[in-house]
Amino acid sequence: MGHSNLTGPPDFILLGLTRLPELQLPLFGIFLSIYTVTVVGNLGMIILTKLDARLHTPMYFFIRHLAIIDLGNSTVICPKMLVNFVVDHNTISYYAYALQMAFFIMFIVSELSILSAMAYDRYVAICHPLLYGAIMSQTRCQALVGIPYLYSSFQALLFPIKYFTSTFCGSNIISHFYCDVVPLSPLICSQAQETELLTMLFSAFNLISSLLIVLLSYVLILSAICRMKSAKGRRKAFSTCASHLTVVVVFYGTLLFMYVQPKSANSLETNKLASVFYTLVIPMLNPLIYSFRNKEVKNAFHRVFKQRCKLCV
Repeated sequence: MGHSNLTGPPDFILLGLTRLPELQLPLFGIFLSIYTVTVVGNLGMIILTKLDARLHTPMYFFIRHLAIIDLGNSTVICPKMLVNFVVDHNTISYYAYALQMAFFIMFIVSELSILSAMAYDRYVAICHPLLYGAIMSQTRCQALVGIPYLYSSFQALLFPIKYFTSTFCGSNIISHFYCDVVPLSPLICSQAQETELLTMLFSAFNLISSLLIVLLSYVLILSAICRMKSAKGRRKAFSTCASHLTVVVVFYGTLLFMYVQPKSANSLETNKLASVFYTLVIPMLNPLIYSFRNKEVKNAFHRVFKQRCKLCV
């Protein structure tokens, strides 16, 4: 039975992470905790980098945008997922699916772009320290964030339009916990190959282009560090990159794991686990990585906290 895009298919049913009833409540507790830490951590990072004058640098400008993206990505997925743990019917309307899919695409593509921009920023800081202020001007920083936002917004419009103007056939059951492009593909029966090819091309381009920028930046950074005479200089250079490198390895590692693994009966479940990691766990970890490994952030927190305490008194 086909459903044309004019009448619109019925609500989609999201199968979620698991159908086991005994796991619903424990998982609700776990993901509520993850989401709470994500909101507090990322909001804290956004506020801190705004309030503290010493953090008004290109590096923290990018960290603030990473926090905005992580907060957005989690908020698009987690609240609906939490509701699905406590209700019997995990349904989502046709238009709500398209909307969640659009925001998810926008935030995930933006995350890839911002990690590339941060790698470029670290390259300039270590390889051209004397020209850093001139190269990483306010205009350039805004362009490095603004252009990717426009590009990700274009894809956030393109894919929902492409998918939701196709004809849907048969089942309306989605074996996933949020609204993504991949689990929707098997339900399409018109323009299926063309739509899948477009999805693959954009996904590959987004992942490979951003990964190449990150790798090239770190190859140049590594060669610059190796040429440094003093051990102290090398240590300082490594420490400025440590947080970003940790974030990059975790994020790209998870995405590559999803793409590289062979397609099998278990791959759908494995993909769900990997998706949990890069949509919910990584946005929680990023602010923690940047605050625990970073003296500047800790000092800024103490300064802002002291100022607020004085104002309260």
